Amino acid sequence: MTNLNQALAEKVRVALLKAYGEEKDLLPSFLEPEITQSTQAQFGHYQCNNALKLGKALQLNPRLVAEKIISLIDPSGISKLEVAGAGFINITLDASFLAHQVETLLKDAHLGIDLANPPQKIIVEFSSPNVAKDLHVGHLRSTIIGDALARLFTFLGHHVLRLNHIGDWGTQFGMLIAYMQESAPEVIEGKVDTDITSLMTWYKASKKKFDEDPEFKKRAQLEVVRLQGGNPESLKAWKMICAISRKTYNEIYSLLNVKIEERGESFYNPFLEDVVADLEKKGMITISDGAKCVFLEGFKTREDTPLPMIVQKADGGYNYDTTDMAAVRHRIFVEKADRIIVLTDLGQSLHFQMIIKACQKAGYLDPIKPQMDHVAFGVVLGADGKKFKTRSGKTEKLIDLLQEAVAKAKEAIKERLPDLSEKELEDSALKLGIGAVKYADLSCNRIKDYVFSYDKMLRFEGNTAPFLLYAYVRVNGIKRKVGKDIREVMKRAHITLTQPAEISLALHIRQFGEALDAAARELLPNRLTDYLYTLAEKFHHFFHECRVEGTPEEESRLLLCEATARVLNQGLNILGLEPLERM
Repeated sequence: MTNLNQALAEKVRVALLKAYGEEKDLLPSFLEPEITQSTQAQFGHYQCNNALKLGKALQLNPRLVAEKIISLIDPSGISKLEVAGAGFINITLDASFLAHQVETLLKDAHLGIDLANPPQKIIVEFSSPNVAKDLHVGHLRSTIIGDALARLFTFLGHHVLRLNHIGDWGTQFGMLIAYMQESAPEVIEGKVDTDITSLMTWYKASKKKFDEDPEFKKRAQLEVVRLQGGNPESLKAWKMICAISRKTYNEIYSLLNVKIEERGESFYNPFLEDVVADLEKKGMITISDGAKCVFLEGFKTREDTPLPMIVQKADGGYNYDTTDMAAVRHRIFVEKADRIIVLTDLGQSLHFQMIIKACQKAGYLDPIKPQMDHVAFGVVLGADGKKFKTRSGKTEKLIDLLQEAVAKAKEAIKERLPDLSEKELEDSALKLGIGAVKYADLSCNRIKDYVFSYDKMLRFEGNTAPFLLYAYVRVNGIKRKVGKDIREVMKRAHITLTQPAEISLALHIRQFGEALDAAARELLPNRLTDYLYTLAEKFHHFFHECRVEGTPEEESRLLLCEATARVLNQGLNILGLEPLERM
């Protein structure tokens, strides 16, 4: 099914060409339809703004231009066309047309959303923690936003590869292995098990010793060489460290219901030398202080001097820039990706601007058609407006934060439903607690920082997960109360829209595809959360205004409830939330 705004745009396009087609060479941009959803009911369902720009360009009264456009628009499915204000065209859709649209949506397993044709292969890189370190609250946004975008593009019909580009290579492993050889040889030898907490303690101690003890620094650097050279003992220790870290990450990913394929920096290590050689061959390398650098137009230091992108250090080592260029090259030429989406915090924006520009210059990325997006996001703040920390001032562990959310959700549900069995309570608390954390993040514009608050995210009113999940429970409650087989109702009944609340709900249900398109186009999950929040609000208004059970309109309204439930459930699924049976 074509989205309503797209269908209306086509009607307006035809009318514009009939009215002003002879001006198409002079006014190409003004003849592209501008259709937006109306923000207020008195302005109809959609608005067209072309007449204002056309009138100015042709030196004609915009209202007269709007009248001419209206006279040529195909009126099918439209109940009202009017000119308002300086020359806006207000479009109101016919109630019977909307009813038919919702019925058609109900008959489609994909809810009227056309699958991408042709589908793209999209690589989404998200989460990306460092080995031997706990996931902390700073990894929350990358994981949640990345998962939502991956789910969104999958639902739209694209082939999505989810990659976890973990930090599992480099000098830090030489330090850690060298330290553990001295302080925990039994662990290195595999005689004693350990955990992530011990690894973090040893990592911090190794860093301190590396900075203070020249002899240890030499041993650590030698261990890096041994590791990179494939020494069996070093590789065994490295794999053990990675395995312990992986177990910790997977516990959190399981809790979040996030599926992601690990492919760390080590994967690209064999390709780094070739990348630098390729850049040299293409004349992109400049030697600066012994290091091999790429200088890109438009990138300057604070002192207004050219900013180098170092791809090989003076000592012959490589860095993040080299690894990321190798990753892009591999994803385009080996993975055959049509698009790469990388999620990190805003602090890495400059790094990825340079990576994208360098990869375009090297011919890895198309310089005209965007093939790579850096999806940046703000930080998570505490109630004091500063970076989220524990009460002791330490960075919050992500596992602790999630478990606390589940515990608080359990208290809230127990208060509302004291008769739940322990198993039902545990299951509901997990879904609500994790869902509340996810939704609180996704409902904020990712570019902005947001304040983390258990109390706010677990409220049953406002734009929160509990509010949406409760709307879904209420819809299903109506269906159970009526007690009719929805499949049989769909066979014999039709939707009739007479009340404003019915029409408003039906219109919004049909605009699901527009919300998904906006979220995918702008890479902003909050476009979908805003849509779902409004859907829940419109349903609650419908619930209060239009009785379902025992009325002549029972089956028509039951179909509206079913359409609401299906769209709400699918939207929540894209966001990574699981619905509850009772609340």
